[in-house]
Amino acid sequence: MEIYDNDLNVEIVGFGALNVDKLYSVDKIVSHDEESFIKSETDTPGGSAANTIVGLSRLGCSTSIIGKIAEDEDGDLIEYNLAINGVFTNNLIYSETGATGKCLGFVDNNGERCLYIDPGVNDDIKIGEINPLNIMRCKIMHYTSFVGDSFNTQIELLEKLNKETLLSFDPGMLYVEKGFDELKPILERTDILLINENELRLLCNNSNADLKELCTGLLDFGIDTIVVKQGSKGVFAVNNTEECFASAYECEVVDTTGAGDSFNSGFLYSFLKDYGLEKSCKIGNWVASRAIQGFGMEKFPTSKELEDFFQVY
Repeated sequence: MEIYDNDLNVEIVGFGALNVDKLYSVDKIVSHDEESFIKSETDTPGGSAANTIVGLSRLGCSTSIIGKIAEDEDGDLIEYNLAINGVFTNNLIYSETGATGKCLGFVDNNGERCLYIDPGVNDDIKIGEINPLNIMRCKIMHYTSFVGDSFNTQIELLEKLNKETLLSFDPGMLYVEKGFDELKPILERTDILLINENELRLLCNNSNADLKELCTGLLDFGIDTIVVKQGSKGVFAVNNTEECFASAYECEVVDTTGAGDSFNSGFLYSFLKDYGLEKSCKIGNWVASRAIQGFGMEKFPTSKELEDFFQVY
């Protein structure tokens, strides 16, 4: 029997794929007819939404996540990781059949990566499996991508969100490749768009315009805040009253998997604190710089570490 706790005061709820990242450290990422070798292997719980939600929980926010896992070892690992990081698991959905999602990742000596997704039960989430009472009071709903049909469930859930709930959306390349028209139902409801530069250009079908011009078009469409992640270059962000650029922090890179997700954690944390756009981007960059110094979520910073950063900042 599923237990729903409608009295949980959850600030942010994520909705996205839950995967175990099976990360292989390799000498180099190969192309056609090339060979490399595996130096080490690490299994870590992941998924874009889960990474962001765990990051937010470590920073002191109350969080939960909508996602589906199977009754297998990978599902147990995901549930355990959420629990020990303080994420409420009241929105987890359990499948008696199938397998928990997996992401095979190959990470080279520079921390760059390539990913292969095995979605498993992630793509079988139905709207009837989500209790809307569990999400009615959240301040932010954070959407990330699925490979398959759960995308339609995300669209259906929009009608059940509280009107006061903000929608944060990080589409990733999987969703951006669907095209603007297919994403339009979500984009129309989006308050905060978190996207990288390549995804933004593809979404807007424009490879030549400057970022400000592309973002202005999305502001006119009705999105309140647009944050464009540019990797090691930094972040450009804009809303209806201000724009900014925040440089990335220099650090020793181990694994860039989840870099954008950890940035989202810092940015959304700052957004909840009503910090300005530039400060929110700088904190997001700092959180990302910490995360990429380790594999998976092992280096995601805590609220105490963020407090120490504030004292310097």
